[in-house]
This record gives sequence, structure tokens and C-alpha cells, in this order.
Amino acid sequence: MTSIFNNKILIYLIPFFLGLFTSFSLPPYNFLIINFITFPILLLFVISNFKKKWTSFNIGWIFGFGYFISNLYWITHSLTFDATFKPLIPFALVIIPLFLGLFYGFVTFICSFFKLEKNFFTILIFSTIFALIEFIRGFILSGFPWNLIAYSWTNYLNSLQILSLIGTYSFNLISITIFLLPLVIFFNKSLKFKLILFIFLLVILLSNHFYGHQKIKNDEKLYTQLKDFKIKVISPKISIERFFQSNNEGIIIEELIELSNPDISHNTIFIFPEGALAGVNLNQLKSFKEIFSKKYSEEHIIIMGINTKKIIDNSSKIYNSMVILDNKLNLISEYNKINLVPFGEFLPFEKFFKKLGLKKISYGYESFSAGNDRQLISLNDKNFNFIPLICYEIIYSGKVNLKSDKTNFIINISEDGWFGDSIGLHQHFSHTIFRAIEEGKNIIRSANNGISAYIDSNGIVISKLESTKKGVIEINKYKKINETLFSKFGNKIFFYILLFYISLIFFLKKWEIK
Repeated sequence: MTSIFNNKILIYLIPFFLGLFTSFSLPPYNFLIINFITFPILLLFVISNFKKKWTSFNIGWIFGFGYFISNLYWITHSLTFDATFKPLIPFALVIIPLFLGLFYGFVTFICSFFKLEKNFFTILIFSTIFALIEFIRGFILSGFPWNLIAYSWTNYLNSLQILSLIGTYSFNLISITIFLLPLVIFFNKSLKFKLILFIFLLVILLSNHFYGHQKIKNDEKLYTQLKDFKIKVISPKISIERFFQSNNEGIIIEELIELSNPDISHNTIFIFPEGALAGVNLNQLKSFKEIFSKKYSEEHIIIMGINTKKIIDNSSKIYNSMVILDNKLNLISEYNKINLVPFGEFLPFEKFFKKLGLKKISYGYESFSAGNDRQLISLNDKNFNFIPLICYEIIYSGKVNLKSDKTNFIINISEDGWFGDSIGLHQHFSHTIFRAIEEGKNIIRSANNGISAYIDSNGIVISKLESTKKGVIEINKYKKINETLFSKFGNKIFFYILLFYISLIFFLKKWEIK
């Protein structure tokens, strides 16, 4: 056994496959059970080599490389639409997972400074460092908290209800601890201790499951009807290839209007996705005012994603925006996206890369500018308030809520065509479920070439349109839930639990409890 964990070839080969297999615990596969095998074996490699700092780092780095190359391969699909980027596909496929794998390399490297054994103390050390590094990954530079280990639980809705109390990062920490417990159960020599720990594991899992089950059951009575209006979510499935072609936007607008099927006599809010009208900005859209005013009435509100252009300090700025319009395309309110995708929506070190002939991946040569802040959008005449999020802003745990209990809704618009028909679609959607439970909000998701859905505040998918289908989701009810503990305190809770873990580590070290 020892030779396997010290073999010069296997020490790098096996961690790669452990990372690769772990990625199958994520959506759309959701093989959660894999983590109870891969994480203990990974930790065994770290324990067997903790005195070798560089080797320890490589074990985590290669594990991370295997994990991310398997679950982020879809990134290369976004480079296939423009011939300029196609030569970069092999580099993106390898370099991005190698970079992200560094975070897991730092986990195992830091662990190597501790005396690691097959005991509960070691599990707590590894879990604490792993969860803290994952938190840093979500915030450093522009942050990329995609595919945290906690998303392995996406299909287990009862178990996810604890997110309303502790949030995703805390759940990530506890999940890693749970996945590692079989290591101690298997290697401890005391049969009594094995039994106690196994029962402890079952109690944790079952208690959390039944808590979630009861919470969902109790919250069923919180459904409320939308009395004064209804909401229509439009999922048009307009081909993303048009970003790089010259198209008649008038034809696309007619398709969108026909799909939305406006009824002049009904008070309705129409929600169109990001990217549906890539070829025009808001100012240019107003040339179609006559079409909109004929098809929509004064009882209608239109919410859509579109580029907006502004002159600020004699400088032209372009924003990826969510705009709220009346039937004559008068601007009622707007939100400019804050969290932009590096290389997708803006070019870091733009002057340098432009000299090399590079540009951002999405439509147009000029980078988007980031919005200043996120405000609650209120439609007073409809008595409807919501938090606006564009595309992957939904992935940021703890950065969604405005600490306001004045709304029960989040509206998330997205263009998911960049994922192609890949696992990325399902990964993106899984984040929406987590945010709904954390914040206690009903999430309305309108996606072009992606999964459009209406998700209640318990993460239950009420209505859904797969990425292969175009259509409309009608909403006439919602769950009204009080402010969740997590929406009130945010990621402070993660640091409280982290502090508890650290205190427990010191306690175990002091009393040498094995």
C-alpha cells in the first residue's frame, strides 16, 4: 500500500484521475458517492508525502488539473465562433485548468506543514484549508467560484435547505469534512470508534435531510398569488452565430414579439434574456418603437438584456445592461452588469493585448465597462420589486442580496450559447438553485440558448424550459419567505464556522485526541 502512495509515476497519475472522477459528482452527472472515495484517497496521498513540500504541492495541483479539465472543457466552445480565437483552443483547454489547479496545490502544500496522520485532526486541517482556499478562489482577482465541491449536492434538495442558514462556502467546508470521514472509519483500529463515527456520519446526513424535508413542507403554505399582473419569461433560442454575422434585427424583434404573444387586455411583465438583440444597443432599438407600441399596451412592461452606450467624461462607455422599458421603449430603469467575464466581456491589460491583435470573445471589439453598484429595481405601478443579475453574476455566493427584505424576487437573464450543448449549461443552472435557497428568493431565469426556469425560494424548479426548446414560462404565484439567516449575515457565517473548526483543531492537538 505504501509503495503505491510513494511511486514516482502513480503519485502523479492517480491524483489526476481522482480529480477527473470527482468532477463527475457535479451536474449534470451528480454522482455524489464518488466524493466519499476520491477525497479519502487524495488525503492518503497527502499524508504519505507531507514531509515533501514540493511533492505535496504537485499532488494537489494535478488533482485540481484533472478536476477542472474535466468540468471546464466547455470553455473552449466559446472560442469556436470567431476564427481569431480558434488557435487558442488547445492552450485554453490546458492552461485554465492548470491555473485553477494551483489553488488545490496550495491546499496540499499548506497541509504539508502539519504532522498528518489518519485521524480526525488531519481531516479538520485538510477541510479547513481546502474550504478557505476555495473561498479565496471565489474572490481573488475577479473571482471564479465555479464548481465548488458543494455543488455535488445539487440533486439533493432536502440536504440543500441548510444553505438558507449557513450559505454555500460553509456548506462546502462541512461537505469536505463529511466526504473525508470514511478515511478515519476505515483506518482506525478500534471497532467501537469506527461504529461511533459511522453513526455520527449517519446522524449528520439524516438530520440535515429531515430538516430540509420539514422546511420545504412548512414553506408550502407560503405560496402567494400574483394578483395584479402576470409574468412571462421568454426563452427564444436565437442562434448565437448571429454575433458574428450581419442580421436583420427587425426580423429577430418580430420573432421575439410573436413568441411573447402579448395580450393587450392583460397586465403583464415580459422578461427577455441577455443577448437576444446583440446587434443593436438601446439607442438603436428605439428606431423600432412603432412596432413595440403597436404590439404591446400601456399595461405591459418589458425587461430585457441589451447593450447601452453612454458618454462619461468625454469618453464612450458600453455596458451589458438589463433595461426596463414601457411599450413605447421609454426607459423606466436599468442595471449595468458589475461582475464582467474576463476575456469574455472585457480584456484585462487591454492596451497590451490589443497590440497583439486580441479582443474580447463576445460581440464587438471594445470592452464593456462595469456598472457602479446594484440597486433594487422597483416597478411601483405593478407593486413589483426585484434584484437584477446578469449571466454569471448568479454564481457569487454572498454578493447577490442587497440586504433588503422588500423583495421576493431575483431576475437573472443570461446568454448561454457560449456553452454549446455541454455540461456547462447544467453547471450554470445549478448555481441558480443554490442562490434561491441562500437568499430565500424566487428566481426568474430567462436564458437564450440555455435553461430558462422559475425557481422558488426553496430551490424547487416550478417551471423549466431546456436549452433545446424555445417557449414561454408564465408565472402567477410566488413564495413569500422572511429574510434568511444567510441573506442577513452573508459570508460572515463562513468565518464563524471556520473559527469553530480552528478552535476544534487546537483542542484536538492539545489533548491529542486520535
